[in-house]
Amino acid sequence: MTELAAAEESVAQLSTVWRAMVLDRDQDADVRDLPGVAVRWADCCFAFWNAVTLTDVGADAALLGQRLGQAADIMRSKKQPGFLWLFEDLLADDARAALDEAARRAGLAYAFPGTGMAGDLLPVPEPHHRDLTFERVTTDEHLRAYADLNSRAYGFPLEQGRDGIAGSTLWKKEVYAYLALRDGVPVACAATIEAEGRLFVVLVATDPDAQRRGYGEAVTRKALYEGARATGLTRATLHATVAGAPVYPRIGFEPNSPMRFYGLAG
Repeated sequence: MTELAAAEESVAQLSTVWRAMVLDRDQDADVRDLPGVAVRWADCCFAFWNAVTLTDVGADAALLGQRLGQAADIMRSKKQPGFLWLFEDLLADDARAALDEAARRAGLAYAFPGTGMAGDLLPVPEPHHRDLTFERVTTDEHLRAYADLNSRAYGFPLEQGRDGIAGSTLWKKEVYAYLALRDGVPVACAATIEAEGRLFVVLVATDPDAQRRGYGEAVTRKALYEGARATGLTRATLHATVAGAPVYPRIGFEPNSPMRFYGLAG
């Protein structure tokens, strides 16, 4: 798969999965596919459910500037903060060179990097870890534990993570979401969901006090194993943060499009 094709796959997966996640959070959420801009904005306290993505393929510097301005205007119109997700491989060379200045002019501030990844890696072997047991998310108590792990891992207040998925039927029924428990206490979590013939990995997190022990990799493998067993799918995709980026290649994912996340400048 070429770099451009991988980036197109990655942004399409984001648009598909985030549509489901955002509408699950709020049926009246702002979910629109505009020319060159996909809006997936729940306007809730969980910032990851407030997303705008640029979707033009091969955008030049002039078009990039226009799209960044549109994205920033949409973000300013909302009550809650969120992120612009930008896939660098969708940009033409001159747009990449102009990106920093174009973002500044639009009033956007660089937040953190990410990496799109994908692989024809399924099925994976059923995972085992000597410290862990795995439990599928099926109750509201499970959901709170899942949300709290993400809040602690990403530095959000607990109420923000809970605002993202608390009470969700989608997460209890259609998402293959798993908790990893050590001595009965949730220490890591991961989930997969079917999206256009692929399994998409979403909201992987490990408690900060339990990191660097293989827990995140083990529970990700569990979510992939169970998702593949249920669906028969063979390809999986994800978007990795810096913390998770070293883990996924060990499972079989290949990095593709570099990503940048932007928020509104203060």
